[in-house]
Amino acid sequence: MSIARTWSVALVGVEGELVEVEADLSNQTPEFKIIGLPDKALGEAVQRVHNACANSGAPLPRRRLTVNLSPASLPKQGSGFDVAVALACLATETTMDAASLASTVHLGELGLDGRLRPIPGVLPAVLAGVKAGRRRAVVPWANRAEAELVDGIEVVGAVNLAQVLALHGADVDVPDDEPVDLPDDPAPAERPLDLAEVIGQREAVDALVVAAAGGHHLMMCGPPGAGKTMLARRLTGILPALDDRAALASAAVRSLSGARVVELTRTPPFEAPHHSASVAALVGGGSRIIRPGAIARATEGVLFLDEAGEFTASALDSLRQPLENGTITIHRSGTSAAFPARFQLVLATNPCPCGDHGIRGGTCTCPPSAIRRYRGRLSGPLLDRIDIELTLTRVSVAQRAHAGATVTTADARAQVAEARARTAHRLADTPWRLNAQVPGTWLREGPASPAANVLRPLDAALHRGAITLRGYDRVLRVAWSLADLAGLPRPAAEQLGRALYLKKGLAA
Repeated sequence: MSIARTWSVALVGVEGELVEVEADLSNQTPEFKIIGLPDKALGEAVQRVHNACANSGAPLPRRRLTVNLSPASLPKQGSGFDVAVALACLATETTMDAASLASTVHLGELGLDGRLRPIPGVLPAVLAGVKAGRRRAVVPWANRAEAELVDGIEVVGAVNLAQVLALHGADVDVPDDEPVDLPDDPAPAERPLDLAEVIGQREAVDALVVAAAGGHHLMMCGPPGAGKTMLARRLTGILPALDDRAALASAAVRSLSGARVVELTRTPPFEAPHHSASVAALVGGGSRIIRPGAIARATEGVLFLDEAGEFTASALDSLRQPLENGTITIHRSGTSAAFPARFQLVLATNPCPCGDHGIRGGTCTCPPSAIRRYRGRLSGPLLDRIDIELTLTRVSVAQRAHAGATVTTADARAQVAEARARTAHRLADTPWRLNAQVPGTWLREGPASPAANVLRPLDAALHRGAITLRGYDRVLRVAWSLADLAGLPRPAAEQLGRALYLKKGLAA
C-alpha cells in the first residue's frame, strides 16, 4: 500500500487526544517529512526513525515519505510519536495487518539501535486510548507496569521496534535486546508520623481533625518551634486512603511529571515546595512542553506552604483561582493545558519576620513597617479562601507534663472516616463528596440549612463586616464538619460558634 495509518496520543495537560498518524509513499525526490504541527523534538524524529528502522533490519523506502499527524491544528510535542511514525512509514511498503495497526495505539521514543525508550505521560495517554475505543496499546518495556494500571485495554511492553513489527505481522528477525529500563527511584524510607508525637497543642490537633473531615483549607500562625510543621506533615496520615478514581488522577499527574509510576498509591500526596519557589514552580508551565507544578502534583492530597510569609505575593495569589475552581489552566502561545487542582491547602507562617511578635517572653526586633509588609503577602482574598485560621503558641511546661493526653493518628483517622461516611450519606444525591465542596447557596438555602436562630451570630458577624459572604459560606462548611464529627443531623449553635471561632477567632 502507498498510504498506511496507525494511532498515537497527544497530551494537552492531563488530557490526551488521539492522533492519527498517516504516511504516504510517493515516487518523487527522496525525502522524509513530518507535518501536522510538530514541535522540534518531534521534528527530529525523522533521523531517529530512519536510523532505528535501518538498525532493526527494516530500512525505510528510498522514496518520498510524508507523515501527517491529524488533527493538524493540535500541537504535538515530544518524542512519544516515534514508534507510530516508524510503523506508519514501514507499512507503506512492508506487508502488515492493517486492522491490527488501526486498532493499536503506539507510544514510545526510539533509540538509534531500534530499542524503545520510556517516556513521561504514558498513563494519561493510555487512558485516552481506552476512551477512544482502542483495544491495544504498545508502550516501551519500562512503561508497561504504568500502562497496565488502566483497565479495558491490552498492553504490550515492547523492547525494540522489530518486536512491534512482528506483532503486526511483518516478517522480521526479532533480536534479543536488553530492554531500556527506568532508573531506580526508590521512595525514601520514612517512619510513620503519629499525632501522638505532637506535645500539647490539643486545640490545633482537634482543628486538624476537622480540616481532614471536611477537606478544609487551614492556616497556622505561630512562633518557630510551636509545632506548625509537625502538625501539617501528619495531616495525610489521618486522611482516608484514595479511591480508584483519585489514585488514578494522582498517578496521571505524577506520570506527566516524569516520576516512576508502577502502582496506584493510596496515600494522599504531600507537596511542600520551598518558599523560594516561583509562580511557575507552583502553577506549572514550560515554553515547549507544559508540565504540572506543585499545585497539580498535590491534587487529591495536601499542599503545604511552610514559611508562607516568605513566599512572594504573586506566588501566593496564584493559588486563588485553583482553590475556587479545583482546576488550573496554563495558557501558552497557541495552546493551553488544564490540570486538576483538588487539594487541601495548609499554610504555616510566623507572626513577623523574626517570629517573636506578640510572643510571651519573646523580643521582637521587627519595625512595624516590616511586620505590615510581611503580613501583607497573605492577601485578603487569599485568606478569605481559608476555612480555619489557628494561632499557635509555644508549648509550656504544664502542657509538656500532659503530653500523653493527645490523640493518636489511628484514633483521628477513625474519627475522620466516620465523619466522612456521614457526609457521604447526606450528600449521596448531590455531585459533591466533601463539605468543603458544597456551594454556599445550597448551604444557606438548601433542604438542610440551619434554622434562622442558629445562624444569628453568623449573620451578625457578616453585618458588622467581620466576615465576607464567601467567609460566611466557609464557616457553614466547617460547622457541618463539626456536626458530622459529633454525629449530629445538622449544625447547632455550638457548632456555628466553634466554626466562627476557627475562622476568625470571634466569639459567637
